[in-house]
Formats: sequence, C-alpha cells, structure tokens
Amino acid sequence: MAIDRKGQGMQNVNTDQGIDNDRQMILDAKNKGGLSIFKTYIRLSGPGWLQSGITLGGGSLSSSLYLGVLVGFSFLWLQPLAMILGIIMLSAISYVTLSTGQRPLRGINEHVSPVLGWGWLIASMMANLVWSMPQFSLGTAAIQQNVMPGIFGGGPESLIKDPFTAKLIVVLGILAICIIVTLLYDAGGKGVKIFEYIIKAVVSMIVLCFIGVVVKLSMEGKIVWGEIFSGLIPDFSLFVRPSDKLMQHIDLVGDSFRPFWTNMIVSQQRDVMISAAATAVGINMTFLLPYSMLKKGWDKHFRGLAIFDLSTGLFIPFVLATGCVVIASSSQFHGQPAAGLVADQEGGEITSEPAANLIGPFKGLLKNRLKYEIGPEEFANLTDQQIQQKSEALPWADKRMAAMLVTRDSFNLADTLAPLTGDVVAQYIFGFGVLGMAISTAMILMTINGLCFCELLNKPPHGWPMKVGTLMVSIGALGPFYWKNAATYLAIPTSVFGMVLLPIAYFAFFLLMNQKRFLGENTPMGVKRIIWNALMIPAAGAAAFGCVWSLWSKLQWLGIGILVGFIALCIVVHFVRKKPQAA
Repeated sequence: MAIDRKGQGMQNVNTDQGIDNDRQMILDAKNKGGLSIFKTYIRLSGPGWLQSGITLGGGSLSSSLYLGVLVGFSFLWLQPLAMILGIIMLSAISYVTLSTGQRPLRGINEHVSPVLGWGWLIASMMANLVWSMPQFSLGTAAIQQNVMPGIFGGGPESLIKDPFTAKLIVVLGILAICIIVTLLYDAGGKGVKIFEYIIKAVVSMIVLCFIGVVVKLSMEGKIVWGEIFSGLIPDFSLFVRPSDKLMQHIDLVGDSFRPFWTNMIVSQQRDVMISAAATAVGINMTFLLPYSMLKKGWDKHFRGLAIFDLSTGLFIPFVLATGCVVIASSSQFHGQPAAGLVADQEGGEITSEPAANLIGPFKGLLKNRLKYEIGPEEFANLTDQQIQQKSEALPWADKRMAAMLVTRDSFNLADTLAPLTGDVVAQYIFGFGVLGMAISTAMILMTINGLCFCELLNKPPHGWPMKVGTLMVSIGALGPFYWKNAATYLAIPTSVFGMVLLPIAYFAFFLLMNQKRFLGENTPMGVKRIIWNALMIPAAGAAAFGCVWSLWSKLQWLGIGILVGFIALCIVVHFVRKKPQAA
C-alpha cells in the first residue's frame, strides 16, 4: 500500500510482481553504476511503453501523413520537439507522483484547485471517448483496404460482399481483441506484465514496419536525405504561408482564386501542426502515467527509472515511427496530384483510374472552390447536376490543386509505394503497422478510461469500476459507421480538441511541482528548482499557446471567452476555499 501524508492510499494491486525485489534491484544497480543501471532499467521498464502504445495511434499517423502532404519535410522538427516538451512534463508528473505516493487527483484538488483537478479528470475521459473513434476507423480501414481486402473488403471481389456486414465483423473483432487484452491489466500482477509485453511487441512492430518502408524507398533512390535533414531546421514562415512547392502550383491559378487555395492550405497546415503537437503527448497520457506507476507499486526509488522509461520507451519509438511516415508521405504526396483525378497537363487526358475513396473528397474541394467563385447564395440555388457541371468546367489549375490537397489515407500511401516496395511491403507490412497503431491505442484508451472511472468513484483501480470504465470506450466502435471521409483524417479534429485540454494537466502539475506544502522534503530546491522550472515553463507555455491558437482558429472570441471563463472559475474557487481557512 502506497500511503500519502493525509492517510489516503492507493491499493497496490501488484504485490505478486515482487515490487520489493525490483526496488532492491535498482538500489543494487545504483551501487554498481554504469551498465548495471542501464540493464536494470531496461528490464523494469513499462509505463513509458504504455505511453508509446497510446501516442503511436491514429492521431500520430494522420498528423505525420498530412504534415508530409502539406509541407513536405519542412516540419520534421515539430514532432520531436513536441515530444521533448511532453516528456519534460511527464517527468515532472512522475516525480510528483513517486515522491508522495499520493493519487494525483486528490493532491491537485487539495493543494492547487478542485477546478483544475476535476477538469483534468473529465477532460481525460472526454479525450478517451473522442480519440477512440479514429482508432476503430483506422483499424477497420487497415484490415479492409490493406491486410484482408479479399475477405473483408465489402465489395463484389471480396468473400464478404455486403459492405455493412464486412465492416461490422471487422469492428467487432477489433473490439473483442481490445477488451480481452485490456482485461489483463485489470487482473493486476502478472496480467499487468503480460499487458506491457504485448504493448512493447506491438510498438516494436509498428516502428519496424515504417522503418522498413523508408529503407526500401532509400534503396530505390526515391528519398533525398539532404532535403530531409533540412527539415530538422524550423521554418516558422510556414505558419502563415504554404510551402514553396505548393506555391509554385498556386501561382498557376487565376489571381482571383489564389486566396482561396492559400487560405485553405494555411488553415489545414495549422490544424495539422496543432494535431502533431497534441498527439505527441495528450492529456489522457498525463493521467495514465501516474496511475500506471502507482498500480505497479513504484515509489521515489523508481524516479530515475521513470525518466529513463519515458526517454527510451516513449521518445525513441515515437520519433522513429512518425519521422518515417512523414518521410514516406512527403516523397509520395507533397506537391503531387492524386492519380486519376486530373490530367498531367492542361488539355491532356486522364490515363488512370482514381482511388475510389478520393473521388468524393476531390469533388467536395471543387464544390468549395465553385462556391467561393459564385457566392454562397447563388450556390445554394444550384441543382446537384448544375454543381457537377460547373465543377467539371473549372480551370485545370484549380482541379490540379484539389487533386494535390485531397485527403488521402494509409491505403493511398501504401498504394503509391507498391511499385517501389512490392505488394507485400506496401500493403501487408504497412497495413499491419497501421493496424498495430490503431489497436494498441484503443487498448490503452480503454485502460486509461478504466483508471479515470475508478478515480471518479474514488475506488481502487480494479474490479467492476475498472471494467465499466474500460467498456465505456467501446463507443468508439461507432466511428467506422459514421465517418464517411478518409478514416485517417478523423484524427485531426479530435487532436485539435485534445490540444485545447492539455494545458489543464500541464499547469496543474507545474503548480504541484512548486508546492512545498505538498512535496515536503522532496521539493526541488536551489539549482534543481531553477532547472525544473526552466524546463517546465516553456513546455507549459507551448501547450497554452497551442490551446489559445486552437480556440481562436475554430471559435474566435467565443473560444477565448470560454478560456477566460475557465480561468476565472479557477480563481474564484481558489479564494472561496481560502476564506474558511482564514477564519
């Protein structure tokens, strides 16, 4: 039992894991130093890999894919930087949790603000439910398009021809796998260890799949590494303008319509940039880390292991996997119109068939371009046939822009790689990597929600509360049936939503880290305190900037008003709580 100073403890459900032996292993390794510490930390790592299991999901895949589509290699620096800032805050969260052994929600409520505490819990649960939908959509698309199209494709050439039946079977299969594996975590003890081994295996498979694709592209000479390395140097001008490669094509559009494409591209770039930053570390990850460590029985002797675990089990797989997806999508999509949608040159003929999933989004972009030209009122009076005729009559340069910006998904990326890598690598290997992303993230989301629900009820993290919270995330299985566009792109708006919530966690733990009444003798002092704050302030500040930017870009003054109202509520509750103490 890990006991905090106030007498509130968190039941240690992992006593059979030999936590005392693990603690002794760490102490012995520290006495020996050097390689012994490294070997011991590798053996005992766990929560960091769980973080990889959630961050390497639909959000990371979609953000990486669309970063490549929109800005090429130019933003390769963004996701590693966002992850470094996230690891700084996760390290602070682990320090606070392991130093006190106290359940973080209770600490935030008592020592910071119940508005922040309950806001953190509720926001984490909301993120679990919202983010679950793109995972099931992504996993279903991977099976139907990449891995088993001949069985579950839902078309005349597949074994199961009815689209709804095929999709239903796939969704139920993914859901069953997620529930069965997640129940291992609820079992505690060896179940937690088995669960972590499964996550490590899946994350490793994801990374190897995407590395394999990039290696094959390099062997074929399709990647210019000089351009890739230049993408590690930030170019902040891309926050307000399209990339040079896209600008070359925008310049071919009529003067009156260049603002339409420019504004749309910049808006999409901002969303994808925010999404890329938000999916590096989401608010629900900040909830998983402390409670997964407490469930394992870790204490202050494990603080070094926690930071090592995050730096290896989280940072390395994330950077490798997302970087490889950006590189692959950039080499195939950036500044390249999707095949079969538009002729290679003005007045030419289309010589190939387009991918079926791109036709609808392509027509949608042309409709928006037409509406921009004739105005919303006149557009509303047109029949569907008139809209189609006028859209088809748009200039070739506009059609080419639409074909470049159409929302591709993992199937389209794998399809373009097939001539270079062969069908096995392009479809099966890439497909299994995407499927692993979706399933691992869905499983972790279920686990987090179970922990959240237990904390909501103030119950130990096992038993029926854990199971109920886990099953709540099953609502994500509805995603494949209600999302008609590219399944991958569903993760972009959900990730922007996540960025709005992230500062709640960051500022809550920033304040706890500087709360001597809470940390007591474990409070960093002197140079350590300066270092911690020097690292945390930029991380929390970046999250706050992303939050304000997201609210302004989507809701303008209404979004800012909501933010100001939340801050005001925190301040009011703080002073109301102080009055009785003063009396």
